[in-house]
Amino acid sequence: MAKSLGSLWLKSIKRMGKAQQVQGRMLMKSLLPKPVRAAPKLRIKPARLAALKPPRQPSAARARLTAALPGIWQKFWYSRTGSGTLAPARRMLYWLYLPSGTAAAQRPLVVMLHGCQQTATDFAAATRMNALAERKGFAVLYPQQSASADSHRCWHWYKRSTQQGQGEVELIAGMIRQVQARHRLDASRTYVAGLSAGAALATIVALRHPELIAAAGLHSAPVFGTSDSAMSAYRAMQQGSVRAHSDAADTLVRRLPGFAGMPAILIHGDRDSVVRRVNFRQLAEQFEIFNASSLSATPPVRRDYPARTGGRSPRHGYSTETRYAGSKPQLVTCEIRALGHAWSGGDDSVAFSAPEGPDASLMMWTFFTRHRRAVPDLAS
Repeated sequence: MAKSLGSLWLKSIKRMGKAQQVQGRMLMKSLLPKPVRAAPKLRIKPARLAALKPPRQPSAARARLTAALPGIWQKFWYSRTGSGTLAPARRMLYWLYLPSGTAAAQRPLVVMLHGCQQTATDFAAATRMNALAERKGFAVLYPQQSASADSHRCWHWYKRSTQQGQGEVELIAGMIRQVQARHRLDASRTYVAGLSAGAALATIVALRHPELIAAAGLHSAPVFGTSDSAMSAYRAMQQGSVRAHSDAADTLVRRLPGFAGMPAILIHGDRDSVVRRVNFRQLAEQFEIFNASSLSATPPVRRDYPARTGGRSPRHGYSTETRYAGSKPQLVTCEIRALGHAWSGGDDSVAFSAPEGPDASLMMWTFFTRHRRAVPDLAS
């Protein structure tokens, strides 16, 4: 099975653009089961081996982040104590950006989930979200998947336990609560965003923790809730749902009494060969189901924006469709022409980022500002 699937994957790679070939190969390698190999005998003494290793240098992305912005950029660890085999102890590294200056009110928080083969600092540089946070005055949290949990730092969004809110979802939810409390952030304005596997996990975090998340931003995201293994995840990314994606959405709504919906903006490139466009369409239909109780009966408003090749801010052409809840945009879909599997309007010196607009980070933040989650009054 693995051999035949690998053959199909290699054939599809030949049809990919050069910028996406590396990710395709590495993603397939991370999804396939890894053979168990005996550890080679160590012929060099450990002390001598350590001395031979070159000192680890900070990445170019990290260097730019720490040098260019006046805010605070720090690394932390979040730890969760174990409660048996179902919830073992675990800790996760995260980076946090706090903009400079004194805020007149509590700051909002944007949680950013990187894709496969990315680190938190890579994703921060690729999206330029810290620079936007400095201008707009919000904090940014970047959880980082460990290489020990996944050799390519992929989030396990396709696992049933993850989709049910366990594992990485539970860990990130606890991290959000800790960061909110420690830095006195506005609990009513917490948002989650991600790219690819990070967007898939962001979907689950938002849906499983609507008490924490006010809105979601999903870039190049797979369809929700139709995979239960690495192989079915690959099929979904290439073919969309092989089962009824609407059933997955209906099932989640039925199992969450009082679920009031989740505002979302979905962004996807029409030349994405890693997470194909069918996922974008099916995920949009799922979010219509999630938000059915609040969406107005009026049809979506479509807007078309032409490509801009000259000037200081070139961009691809793109189209948006907006569904409203009253006068507030509740669900926005944005399809970008000629964009592959990359963050739109990002820093192209970092992988999986395209310099041409539209600026996905700004689009998401603009959407987020229209939404606030009701926070219960604990004093009453």
